[in-house]
Amino acid sequence: MAREIIKGRMSAPGDQAVTVFLIGMRINRFRRFRAWWPVFMAMPRMLRELSRDKESGMLGYQLLHGGPRLTYLVQYWSSHELLMEYASAPDREHRPAWAALNRKLRAGEDAVGFWHETYVVEAGAHEAVYVNMPPFGLGAATEVVPIGRRGDRAAARLSRTSGEHPGERGLSPAV
Repeated sequence: MAREIIKGRMSAPGDQAVTVFLIGMRINRFRRFRAWWPVFMAMPRMLRELSRDKESGMLGYQLLHGGPRLTYLVQYWSSHELLMEYASAPDREHRPAWAALNRKLRAGEDAVGFWHETYVVEAGAHEAVYVNMPPFGLGAATEVVPIGRRGDRAAARLSRTSGEHPGERGLSPAV
C-alpha cells in the first residue's frame, strides 16, 4: 500500500526512549525448502499478533530485503522490557517458533541462518531525517514532525538537553 509523500524535511520525535530490534534470516540452501519455510512463515504470524495487541510495546516495523537469500525486519519497541516479555511469553507466537528453530539448529540444520540485534536507545540519543518521504522507519512507528521542532542540524537533534547548541558537547555542527 502506497503512503502519501510528506514534502520537505521531517524528523521523528526524539523525546522518548526506543528499543530497536533487528531480526532476520538467510536462506543458505534453497532446495531445503522444508527447513527454511517454517522459519520464513513464523514472523508474519508474530507481526499479526503484535499488531493486534496495542499493549505489546511494539510501536511499528519495517520489512526489508537484502536480495533473494536475506530477509530482515527492523522493529521499534517502547521498551526492551516489553520486547523481552513478548519473547519469553509461553502463550504467544514467539516461544514455539524459537523452540522449533533451536531444535533444528542444535540438530545441525544449516539450510537456514538466523540473526538478531537489540539496541536500547535513550530519549534524545537518536535522530532521524526524512526528506520527501512517506512515513518510514521510526517516523512511521511513532510520528513525523517538521525538522525545525528538533533542530536544523543532526547535532542539535542529538542534543540530550534542551537549549544545548551544537559544539557545546564537542559535536560538529555538520548536518
